[in-house]
Amino acid sequence: MNGVNSVANSLQIERVGKGDSLANNVAKQLEKQVSTGRISVGDRLPTENALCELFGVSRTVIREAITQLKSLGLVETKRGVGTSVIRAQSSETLFAYQIDPTAIADILHILEMRLSVETTACELAALRRSEDDVILLEKHFNAFDKALSRGELARKEDYAFHLAICTATRNPFLKQFYEQFNKNVIPRAKLVNSELNQIATDEYLRRVRSEHLEILNCIKSKDAEGAKQAMHNHLYRAYHLYERYQSNNKFDLE
Repeated sequence: MNGVNSVANSLQIERVGKGDSLANNVAKQLEKQVSTGRISVGDRLPTENALCELFGVSRTVIREAITQLKSLGLVETKRGVGTSVIRAQSSETLFAYQIDPTAIADILHILEMRLSVETTACELAALRRSEDDVILLEKHFNAFDKALSRGELARKEDYAFHLAICTATRNPFLKQFYEQFNKNVIPRAKLVNSELNQIATDEYLRRVRSEHLEILNCIKSKDAEGAKQAMHNHLYRAYHLYERYQSNNKFDLE
């Protein structure tokens, strides 16, 4: 416990203001503490209570922030042990050799919008979906798999899966709102195939598939909170990845 307290005392933390996206703010600050070595690989994060006090936020915010760090592969939580740092950098692999800076800015703006809209849409879909909606979601999930087996980027199939979620909300305005963007709402729709590293791209798409499966299972089981969190993790991870492209002027693969 003393070791955990010493970690807490060494952190450079800014208390989160009411105007911030609370969990994202906390997650980014903790990630910075890890990447700069203030929290070392193998160290445990401070307790929930300590983090609540440090950031001035609720336990719910801290738990969501920890979930985001888990989705980036930075930490793991074990019962009776706490949350430990398992790597200093995100496990996400950069899969494009180069992306135009304007395209990155557009992708990040779109993902910001999707984070605000689709997390709620996924929650509503879990609450309101019919059996026909589940069949349609499974159809698009399987179409995504078939596209991957053909060596494609599955842009169209990815969009169709997300549109089916908006359709399952039974809110026609959510569906219309999403339809106007077509497959351009999918980040990799803005990337040129020849600029992609095939091995890293395949790994990225497998990660997308596993996240789609988690979303699908939550909607099928009518787990509204789980569906909301699964969609948030899915989109937040993508946002974080493209932020790294923006901050990496050389666009080098790791």
